[in-house]
Amino acid sequence: MLRIGVDVGGTNTDAVLLSDGLILATSKQPTTPDVTHGIHRAIRNVLPPNDTVQAIAIGTTHFVNALVERNRARLDRVAVIRLCGPFTHGTPPFVGFPPDLISILKGPCFLVSGGLQIDGSEIATVDPSEIASACDTIDKEARPSDIRAVAIISVFAPIDDTLKQEEHVASIVQARLPHLNIVCSKDVAHIGLLERENATILNASLLRYAKKTVTGFQRAARDLHLTCPVFITSNDGTLLNCAQAAKLPIRTFSSGPTNSMRGAAFLASLQSDISKESALVVDIGGTTTDIGMLLPTGFPRQAAALHELCGVLLNFSMPHVTSFGLGGGSLVRLDSHSKRVTIGPDSVGHRITSEARVFNGETLTATDIAVAAGRASIGDVSRVADLDQSIIDGAQKAIKAMLQNTLDAMKTSATDIPVYLVGGGSILAPDELVGVSRVHRFPHYDVANAVGAAIAQISGTIDSFEDVSSKPVAGSKKAMEVKAIARAVASGAAPDRVSIVESEVIPVAYTTGRCRFYVKAAGDWSGNAVPDEIDDDDANCDPSSENTIAVSQTAPDTAPGETLSVDTILAYKPKVQDNQWILSEIDLEWIADGCYVLGCGGGGSPLHIFLELREMVRAGQVIRVIDVSALAQDALVGTGGALGSPEVAEERLLGNEYNDACDNLWEFMGIKPDALCGLEIGGGNGMINMITGATKNYDIPIVDGDFMVCRTLQWHQTTANVYDESGRAVKLLPVAISSGDGNVIIMTKAKKDTDVDALLRAACVEMGTFVGLASRPMQAKELGVSMIVNTVSLSWRIGRAIALARKQSNIDQIGEVIVDAVGGRKTARVLFSGKIVDVGRRLYKGHTIGEVVISALSADENVANEFYGTLRIPFKNENLQAEHTSPDGQIKTLATVPDLIAVLDAQSGSALGTPQYKYGLRVLVLGITAAPQWTETQRGLEIGGPSAFSFSDIQYTSLGVYSKPRSVIEEYTEQM
Repeated sequence: MLRIGVDVGGTNTDAVLLSDGLILATSKQPTTPDVTHGIHRAIRNVLPPNDTVQAIAIGTTHFVNALVERNRARLDRVAVIRLCGPFTHGTPPFVGFPPDLISILKGPCFLVSGGLQIDGSEIATVDPSEIASACDTIDKEARPSDIRAVAIISVFAPIDDTLKQEEHVASIVQARLPHLNIVCSKDVAHIGLLERENATILNASLLRYAKKTVTGFQRAARDLHLTCPVFITSNDGTLLNCAQAAKLPIRTFSSGPTNSMRGAAFLASLQSDISKESALVVDIGGTTTDIGMLLPTGFPRQAAALHELCGVLLNFSMPHVTSFGLGGGSLVRLDSHSKRVTIGPDSVGHRITSEARVFNGETLTATDIAVAAGRASIGDVSRVADLDQSIIDGAQKAIKAMLQNTLDAMKTSATDIPVYLVGGGSILAPDELVGVSRVHRFPHYDVANAVGAAIAQISGTIDSFEDVSSKPVAGSKKAMEVKAIARAVASGAAPDRVSIVESEVIPVAYTTGRCRFYVKAAGDWSGNAVPDEIDDDDANCDPSSENTIAVSQTAPDTAPGETLSVDTILAYKPKVQDNQWILSEIDLEWIADGCYVLGCGGGGSPLHIFLELREMVRAGQVIRVIDVSALAQDALVGTGGALGSPEVAEERLLGNEYNDACDNLWEFMGIKPDALCGLEIGGGNGMINMITGATKNYDIPIVDGDFMVCRTLQWHQTTANVYDESGRAVKLLPVAISSGDGNVIIMTKAKKDTDVDALLRAACVEMGTFVGLASRPMQAKELGVSMIVNTVSLSWRIGRAIALARKQSNIDQIGEVIVDAVGGRKTARVLFSGKIVDVGRRLYKGHTIGEVVISALSADENVANEFYGTLRIPFKNENLQAEHTSPDGQIKTLATVPDLIAVLDAQSGSALGTPQYKYGLRVLVLGITAAPQWTETQRGLEIGGPSAFSFSDIQYTSLGVYSKPRSVIEEYTEQM
């Protein structure tokens, strides 16, 4: 089958002709303002004289370039309507966007009635009058602020196949604002409200430009009298038809890097002296440079479950890529004061052949530097002959530094690694780079993206919550796989060449018989016709520029926000005044990372709570942390957190559940606490009390400590209950739970302490599967024995260590870095490192029960072979045991509860929750010694030891010696 692969870059348009794995012809042409001309020329140069072309696959970086450059001509302002009822208000739309992108994209935002619970019932009914009022406001602002799109997001929209709230709201908006583009979030991304909303906003901002661009792609093929289908490549290396691409340009965001890496792997496979190896692929185009890791399998390393693109958090499948503004068309400037040479991020892009000096223009570009330095023979060399050598040297130094810094950040160890240079801008790169074992430029390296496009496949994906209470999970999984295959076939894949490439079942904690199914099928194109009709109202709205690519003439108005440097991290000191620690954005970020590690797979990600707290700090709210010693003996300390499913918390973001539970409990008891303390430091509950304690709410400090620090599972499994020997939780009751939308339960007595958790969880399911929980406040004098002190400080130190390891490109040693942060090898150690090879899950009484199996990496996977055999970790929401099996079959328990067992993403250093365990992830396992409140009393081991989790045959042996975390307040008060 003859296929043409095309890559449309900001500067050049490349084409290749492939047949049965052979490259028959290549072409590189300048990208033209009218995109059809550049594509037309590139395809025409590779067309076979007689044979029929079966398909054209086009990859483009136009859409991501618009975001990287913050190009106002390509990006539209977006209004947002979120259907959420009383939930999610603390994390409004655009909450995680960089300030410069907010200034370009943010339109009016409305948080209105609507949304679903996880069981498909309504949080609230859509109020048409509310939507009509929002439309009136949007209409008033549309013209002066260039609002051209509306994003509609509903809580749990991806499972809404019955009520169809988003579609209902879209119909109202369409009727009242027919001139605006409308995007529903369920069409864009999967479960995870904030990340799906972010993707929907970005997608909406690009629709007008996408329709113009894709229409141009089609016209180019038709002008050449080609009747074959035109496809656009997507993020995962599969294909979209033109109609899909025009509606979902976001799915092409990282298609360029994916194509370049797949193409680089294909080109490397043609070389006899290159074996399958891990390598960094550096794709330098005319405007941007993309760097990604190519695995020995020939596929790119995937980003973590959550990842950033252009500073925005997203959650759909994408390669792990870093993009920055370096390309052949990047502008070169000399600062008149500092005499420092800078490169980009703005670029002349496709105008390089008229504006670069070597092409008789007047703009100094990176390509001019390459020619002046003798690295390339392009254009008129005499035009740069008089260029000052200091500028040439300074520019080359800047280019080398940009590449080396980013390459270093992408590596997971200090070991030198090969680099595959691809893309026409590769002439900018030096032949030697620090930290690189060898720089490769393969034949056809300059058209690798087009090669990757030509070999792409067609896919179909299912992401759904299903009821499995009355049918086997295996049967439901098979049904979802059949649906995924059907979707792939419907999109054009050959039925006999489609296979399941990803299939995962994740039980939903606290629900009765519900699982999340994520399935992807992929296969070669069948050769049959595919739909490609585009709603081209926008594309034709301005005939004079219908296919013209708008390119920014000037630098972006504002540079993206700067991240912390190594020196900044090392020099940073928390603000401690009057024995109170005033939390900053930096503190909150580090505490969040540390809390997730201490969650040991459970507790849910603290990310959304961190974002809410960051918004509060930016708005001037004050959050204070104190040592317990600062309290009077009779001071009351409130405690509690959230109870429920982390899967729900990722979608139905926090509302007023916890504050409402506190309100009702304290009113019932006739008290108001003097301070708050987290019930547990792990996961989101490690930070939720900070919201309640902030100045805008109760304005009371947070005590530096908690009552778990080993991740336990049930309400009675706290150190507070360890020292309540009544067996009926007398010291911990009453307790209140709130749904956040009007339902409150207060429990005053229990026959036995274990009944409390069982009864609260049953109520939790009926109240939306996620509630706020407030326990009886305790006097400070009761905390001396039961509270584990300085655990907020501990999470801060872990988060700081992770941040520093990332900046120092020391992720490969992240385990040892964290070990040092929590007290050294006497307290903690790296238990294992390897790749997840099996994950099993099931639900039992509201808990996700299962096990993950990790296999040591083999020598041919390009890693040091420090560990061997396999490690099995059973979990019940949280990790319970680490059981090692050697290659000869010997089994040994390396750690067990109450010691902490954390699994980290070896690529990023981030903690992983049990729902994120996924085949193929490279991970490391960390063990940390539990606090003596658990290990030095018989009751502590009975409540939190192995026997409490049905490991009656395992006797607890401490991992090491507990090290009391040092108080941040104590340390930084001394330094003042």
